Amino acid sequence: MIEAKLPQASLLKKIIEAIKELVDEANFDFTESGIRLQAMDKSHVALSFLHLRDDGFREYRCDRSQTLGINLNSFSKILKCAANDDQVHIKATTDNAETLMVSFESSGKDRISEFNLKLMDIDIDSVDVPDMDYQATVTMSSQEFARIVRDLSSIGDAVTIDATKQGVKFSASGDDGNGSILLKHQKMIDDEGTSSTSVEITEPVSHSLALKYLANFAKAAPLADSVTINLIEEAPVMFEFKISDIGHIRFYLAPQIEEDNE
Repeated sequence: MIEAKLPQASLLKKIIEAIKELVDEANFDFTESGIRLQAMDKSHVALSFLHLRDDGFREYRCDRSQTLGINLNSFSKILKCAANDDQVHIKATTDNAETLMVSFESSGKDRISEFNLKLMDIDIDSVDVPDMDYQATVTMSSQEFARIVRDLSSIGDAVTIDATKQGVKFSASGDDGNGSILLKHQKMIDDEGTSSTSVEITEPVSHSLALKYLANFAKAAPLADSVTINLIEEAPVMFEFKISDIGHIRFYLAPQIEEDNE
């Protein structure tokens, strides 16, 4: 038996919305400690990783570890039937369950909607992501990140992220011109609690990344006040959004490789 309850549907809606444009279907691994998802996009450039801890749910039960294959677009359509403040209850009753039961209960407890989502048999190899000592860690407002991605996407197809002791610079160029945005390093979060930009660095690092992927990552901005960007030479860049007190979602993106003309 697997059961999980979340007090508000809006959280699960935002999580699925942040992932479904990158991957169509994914395995959700249910364990005693919570739920994990790991999925690579079709081009094998971006990896999505989700972790939701068991203690972050209103109720959570997992009698034994089980993997459920879910079509994310179909799941998203069902979640759209819920009001944002509805309580979500998901359940699978057997080890070889063919459907995931999803129900929504209104805040006034006067309306209950029930749905069954067909599960899938998804054969996907997991990817081992080693722990790394990153050369630069940038922490910035997630809304500011989304705005920068949106602005620079109107100029070019790729963004170069340069992290130095002075701050982090995002720049893009295209046929019609170029542009850049520099966020200076600030040590403190201001009195109003607004996220400032912090750069922890051992040495400067620069990466060029495809903006179409960052535009998808930016869909996770509503989940967190800030995003952490971890950079190291010759390795994927990691973007992490912490989801309140329940877990986090991470995206790993391989840098664009510039061909050397010898």
